[in-house]
Amino acid sequence: MKKLSVLLILLFAINLNAQEAYFTSYNFIVEPSQESTVVKLISDYFTAHKTEGVTVSLWENHFNDSGNNFTHMIVFSGSLDAMGNQYSDDGGAEWMLFMTRINQHVKDGFSSSMGRRLASWGDMETQYPIQNYYIVEVENSDAFRSAYDKYQSSAVRKGWMNMYGTFTTGVGPDGGSHWAITAHKDFKSAMGGSNAVLTEAEKKARDKAWNTFRETNGGAKLVRSGTRVMLGQW
Repeated sequence: MKKLSVLLILLFAINLNAQEAYFTSYNFIVEPSQESTVVKLISDYFTAHKTEGVTVSLWENHFNDSGNNFTHMIVFSGSLDAMGNQYSDDGGAEWMLFMTRINQHVKDGFSSSMGRRLASWGDMETQYPIQNYYIVEVENSDAFRSAYDKYQSSAVRKGWMNMYGTFTTGVGPDGGSHWAITAHKDFKSAMGGSNAVLTEAEKKARDKAWNTFRETNGGAKLVRSGTRVMLGQW
């Protein structure tokens, strides 16, 4: 219970039509030999017991730095009412059985967080299984939001989705207060980034918009980044 109560009480797969949404995220460590079992247990449970209005996403933490080297994350996201309903339900005997089973295959918990998605761009109805995530320390939240909204709204994209928001709890010692995710359909587009699908004129416009964002964001510093791969969503 302890491993997943730390684990199930980041980062971030919020797939709602509304701009603002809420999430909780739990990062944990699984040995390679146990991954298929953990994925099946999570899939079986949440296929049968998912709270209405809540999206459950399981990710592999594929590229990461040495201080961010958990193997998996599970993310719950939805409206405030839907998330409140999930956490007010103790799950009964089925939840306790699930916890008992999965704790036999999870090596350890790593971290957890809670927060909000503030805005998104691109097709939120499409699944983008390869996602680059960025954790940012922001000095002026209002200035950052205004600058980021203008940048993403001005930059042309194809086959792409971006969303960003804040952490309300679970902020680490590095001070990462905000997060952003750029999502792609495959590794090729994730590696190539936005420039791979832009014309020269679009690249110049994007670079100009980026420089404006850097000058007007009120002070922001990247403290962490990584790439995650979707293993399942319910």
